[in-house]
Amino acid sequence: MTNQLILLPIVGFLLAISFDLSPTMAVGLMILASCPGGPTSNLITQVSKGNIALSVTLTAFSSTVTVFTIPFILSYVLAYFGTGTDVTIELPIVDTIIQIMVITVIPIVMGMIIRRFRTAFALRMEKPMRIASTVLFILVFIAVIVSNIEIIGRGIREVGLVTLLLNVLTMGLGYVAYKLFKLDFKSAISITVESGIQNGTLAFVIATTILKNVEMAIPTGAYAIWMFVTGGILMWRLGKRPD
Repeated sequence: MTNQLILLPIVGFLLAISFDLSPTMAVGLMILASCPGGPTSNLITQVSKGNIALSVTLTAFSSTVTVFTIPFILSYVLAYFGTGTDVTIELPIVDTIIQIMVITVIPIVMGMIIRRFRTAFALRMEKPMRIASTVLFILVFIAVIVSNIEIIGRGIREVGLVTLLLNVLTMGLGYVAYKLFKLDFKSAISITVESGIQNGTLAFVIATTILKNVEMAIPTGAYAIWMFVTGGILMWRLGKRPD
């Protein structure tokens, strides 16, 4: 949680300053860095044979807490980079909680019930579901590229290196936490993935709907590509290891 809520925004802020990004791109990068982990992290963790319970817990908690931290961080960022955007940032708390329930909690509870009362069936379905998750991941990746091709292309040109560094460094923080606290490897996978997979949809909504600036969504477009690439590599490398 420290990685997600504190260190990730700090890394994003330092990168924005170090690369002397324009105010618009800097704020866009910080919107992304202040968002919680995305539900895609749970899928990647599952295929990578990580600690799925930890992954889901982190996603749910960070999604709840960032409802309160995002307005605080972005208010400071908008003032610091002087974008001239005088907007009160408020996120819908009830809608966010409902989204967490629908996307994360309810499917997990259903899975737990099936595992508890139909254990043999659950074990038989584990490998087919891992394959289905991989296929779904690829389809989502293609859909993201097709539907956002222009903004992704511009994002790669303007902030491609910065967003790649943000992704790699934040995942690196997850691995450092694993070493520092001597955690088991499954938990290391979960923390690494959760640290680097952001809720790009929320970042896009904040930029285009709340701040009403499409250009601020450009870093999110670039980051989406990198997190799918690094997530795909983890799924490919770790998913093949023996259970």
